[in-house]
Amino acid sequence: MTDVARFTLPSGKAMAYRHLPGQSPTIVFLPGYMSDMSGSKAQAVLDWAQDQGRSCLLLDYTGCGQSDGDFADGRLSQWRDEVVALLDHLGIGPVQLVGSSMGGWLMLLIAEALGERATALVGIAPAPDFTEWGLSQSQRIELAAGRTIYEDNPYGPEPTPTHAGFFSDGERHKRLRSGVAFDGPVRLIHGQADPDVPWDISIQLAGALRSADVQVHLIKDGDHRLSRPADIALLLRELAGLHAA
Repeated sequence: MTDVARFTLPSGKAMAYRHLPGQSPTIVFLPGYMSDMSGSKAQAVLDWAQDQGRSCLLLDYTGCGQSDGDFADGRLSQWRDEVVALLDHLGIGPVQLVGSSMGGWLMLLIAEALGERATALVGIAPAPDFTEWGLSQSQRIELAAGRTIYEDNPYGPEPTPTHAGFFSDGERHKRLRSGVAFDGPVRLIHGQADPDVPWDISIQLAGALRSADVQVHLIKDGDHRLSRPADIALLLRELAGLHAA
């Protein structure tokens, strides 16, 4: 299995990643908010890619995991540019982007930046535009005033922060209303028991995508993580189907 490597960005910060060479297109896994490449879904995708002889890239955004930086400085546009810079540095051509939760928002922005290099998208409980629908009006007022808000975190002991810089940047990159100029195949997987991202967001995203080849898979008892063996098996079947098409 490939070791963790580091790429020094123009900012001087180092970005941690694992790149598995293999058959193109490269599968690029984009973690969720405050997540990293050590998660179970990312590891399952890397293991599967190795078994299939596929090229795969896992990564940590700056401020997350093993990468340099402070999470409070993170922005969607910044992470988009860093991922594109890493792909260019590695000489990676065609890619299939897999985005989990916030990574599902980021994959839309990266696909737009890559143009024809992005051949397919797979969203796992994708959360585009969550700075709008995921926050109350009072929280949005606090963030617009430059203050950080904190929410209960069901996945860890520390509360989850949303920083004003991330919020203002996210507000400039919403896509559910403006549309997504992507024409390749898209597969969206969402649990109907997801307490964090309403499954209707995937339906809205399907409508916002310009592509006619969009399928939404709803899992009635699926939660937000979608990391059970059956959930991961569905994800891998979708990846295999996209490659075979």
